[in-house]
Amino acid sequence: MPRIPRHYHFIFGLRPQTEPFHLVHYLCLESCLRVNRPDRVTLHLHHEPHGPWWDLIKDRVERAHVPLNTTVADQHYDDPLIGKKLRYAHHSDFIRLEKLIEHGGVYADIDTLFLRPPPDAFFEKSCVLGREAPVRDPRTGVEENSLCNAMIFAEPGAPFLRRWLEEMPGALDGSWSNHSCQLAERLRERHPELLHVEPPDTFYPFMWTPESLRALLEENRPWPAAAISVHLWAHLWWDRDRHDFSFFHADLLTADYIRNVDTTYNLAARRFLPPPAPGLPAALLRRWRRLTTRRQPRPRTRA
Repeated sequence: MPRIPRHYHFIFGLRPQTEPFHLVHYLCLESCLRVNRPDRVTLHLHHEPHGPWWDLIKDRVERAHVPLNTTVADQHYDDPLIGKKLRYAHHSDFIRLEKLIEHGGVYADIDTLFLRPPPDAFFEKSCVLGREAPVRDPRTGVEENSLCNAMIFAEPGAPFLRRWLEEMPGALDGSWSNHSCQLAERLRERHPELLHVEPPDTFYPFMWTPESLRALLEENRPWPAAAISVHLWAHLWWDRDRHDFSFFHADLLTADYIRNVDTTYNLAARRFLPPPAPGLPAALLRRWRRLTTRRQPRPRTRA
């Protein structure tokens, strides 16, 4: 048996579900099942999803209820974007480590798309993380190296994850990723023997910059040869009224758009769609064409 079980973990529903389960989330689970051939897939939930895409996938994954994290619930946030809209992500930061320490396996954010199976060698290590681009601290303006926590391979009780979880409450300071990705890098500097770090192309071939998001969601670019999955950084562009990273938004990412518009993401995701429906509505195509001619935003902070 490998050190790391082929048990994939996802987290969803850490805030009330006022919208149907999105196609992006369905494609994440569908691509995981078909590409990785896992022994188990568990979706850790606090609020149950709903909608037609959920109905298509729910019977093919295990569901497990999880409570919210009390440390995050009590945290004060000066940034209202994080405190009001994105606090759920910090709950998830704690839950993913707890579940991997308990069960072992692979954690992935639910806006991941899986492209090809990971190497068997990953499952023989204690812990595997991927590097992302340096992150600028919004308080100091200093760029810091960062290990993204959107994809984690770990054996049960992985020592690196135990240290990470022990130090996270003290590092939770109201910023986006000091307690998660930047803390992981600081721990790696102290304990490099406890984990294996993959270069960005493996899990994050397109980064969270406006240019990379445009290349992924609106243009057609080649995939790096090393890529086995892609993270969509969906919190940066999901809402229709958020424009600091992209004018693209979740309402545009429909099955018709994926089938009929050849973008980097669409071409990779297309094979995981259910049988085709009617073609792309003319109104949506016109909106997409207008979107691609707009100037691109300049982000203020990563969160």
